[in-house]
This record gives sequence, C-alpha cells and structure tokens, in this order.
Amino acid sequence: MQHSGQNKVDCSIVVPLYNEAESLQELHERLTRTMVRTGLSYELVFVDDGSTDQTPLLLAAITEKDDRVIIVELRRNFGKSAAYAAGFDFSRGTIIVSMDGDLQHLPEDIPRFIDKINAGYDVVCGWRQRRIDSLVTRRIPSWLANRLASKISGVEIHDFGGGFKAYKRELVSELGLYSEIHRFIPALASQRGAKIGEIPIENIRRPHGKSRYGLGRILDVAFDLVTLGFLLGYMTRPMYFFGKLAFCCIISALLMSTYILYDKFVYYVPIHVAHGPLAALAAVLLLGGLIFISTGLIGEMLCRIYFESTNKKIYSVRRVYRTEKNVDG
Repeated sequence: MQHSGQNKVDCSIVVPLYNEAESLQELHERLTRTMVRTGLSYELVFVDDGSTDQTPLLLAAITEKDDRVIIVELRRNFGKSAAYAAGFDFSRGTIIVSMDGDLQHLPEDIPRFIDKINAGYDVVCGWRQRRIDSLVTRRIPSWLANRLASKISGVEIHDFGGGFKAYKRELVSELGLYSEIHRFIPALASQRGAKIGEIPIENIRRPHGKSRYGLGRILDVAFDLVTLGFLLGYMTRPMYFFGKLAFCCIISALLMSTYILYDKFVYYVPIHVAHGPLAALAAVLLLGGLIFISTGLIGEMLCRIYFESTNKKIYSVRRVYRTEKNVDG
C-alpha cells in the first residue's frame, strides 16, 4: 500500500522489524496506549525488513484490527538504513519518530521526543546514558564511534548510534539514506543547518531473542565514519579531498627525485645501484598523484551531474521572508 502526500497526521512512528515476532504484539499495544494518551493523530509504520519468522503473519493480523497501522514489506533483508528510508517515504507525519522493534526502546518515552521537537528542535536523539551492553563488544566501540562522529561532524551529542530519534518531516525529506548511514543522521542534518537536541533514555535488555550485533559491526562503523567525514567535508567539492592527496604524493615524489638527481650529477652515484628502490617509490607516488587528480576531476563531474539531474540544491532553506511592496505603475 502506498500513501500520497495527503491526509497528514501529527506523528508517524517508524519501526523497522526483522524477526521480531515475540515482541510485536506487546510493542503494538504499548505504542497504541502511548499515542492515544498524547491526543495527537498518529500512524504506526512497521517496516518488515525480510523477516523469516512469524512477523509478517502477525503484522497482517494487527492491520485487520487497527487502521492506523501501515505495513511496508520489503522483498528481502536490506538493512536498517533501507528500512528507515522506506518507512520515512511511506509515512505522513509532521513529526516522525524512529525506534527499534525489540522493546529496548520504551514506547512510553515518545511524548518526551515530541515535546522536544515542539520546543523548536529539528532532530532529537535518544541518549542511552547508562549502557547495559557488553563492555568490550558494545560499550567501548560505541564510545569511540560516538567520540569520532562528534569530532568529525562538530555535533555535540553523546549517542549517534541509537535508533530512537525524532525528526521534523521537512528535514527527513531532504536526507538520502543508504549503507548504514542512518546512525549519523544527526551529523548529516546538522550540515543542513538543523537544530539538534537529545534527551536521556533508559537502556534495558531486550526481553525477547538476542542481539544480532557483535564485534563484526565495528568495521562497518569504521567505514561509515570515513564516509561521513567525506560527505560532510567534500560532498560538493571532491577535488579538494583528492587534490590534497595528489599534492602530498607529487611533492614527495619531487623531493625524492631531486635528492636522487643531486646524488647523480654532483657525486656521480649510479641511480640503479644506490637509489633503485627510492626511484621506484618516487615513480609510484608521482603516478598515484596523477591518479588522485584524475579521480578528483571525475568526482567533480559526477557531483555536477548528480545535482543537475536530480535538481537537488547544495543548500537547505528553513524559511523565506518576503515583504510585498505595491509599485504603482
């Protein structure tokens, strides 16, 4: 089922699900109780990310009883970023709240996120102030990733990785989600001038099943941090990034070549005998510099093709003020 942009509601709750049959019924009941208490019009957008257990059947049963539930069923397991993107695309809320479906996020906290958005923030992040996860496999890697993300982006929040967040609709519409970049939505939003806030939330153990995250996730996060740094610093000017690398390579090659030629013509030292490996390294660095320059030029062309073909802007407007003047002609 697809939505048009009509019939807006006050709030959409977007929940990606992957084999969460054990917690789904309780999740739906608690979400419903919480949202009814707010007095807002709402919808619950459940994104089935290729579940292989009873999740699809339970979702079908829930939609029979609750017309405020929207099911987005993906063809296979695409990952959490894709699930969030699908949920955002099919939601109609002025405010969008994202959360995990394993009940580690308390539905009862949602009104606090909504209040913070209504206070003037564009993005509100849940901060797991007291982590109960494994120290080695979760807490330490998460602390390092959060510190690096904060340093790279300049966004002073404590918890980038948590999925419990709230957004204004217009901001979500501007963001493209892919890979696992959903972790760093606050950083991408901040680049567009969004006001970022956070609220402390309780971190509890999931009541059903077990976590699918482990040490293998650390490498994924590391790659995403590199991607984040590039997107924030050089998305619209890739030549600045590759040009710096090219400059370092070419200058190093020139210095090495100068030293080799000085030895050759002043002291008559045979290059292939005394400086064979160094000459080879200088040649590789020179070639690498030229490759980086070429990559930067290709990146610049792709950047222009992207922005021109999609009609995207390299800026984000919050509001336009205009004073109308009557001009007698």
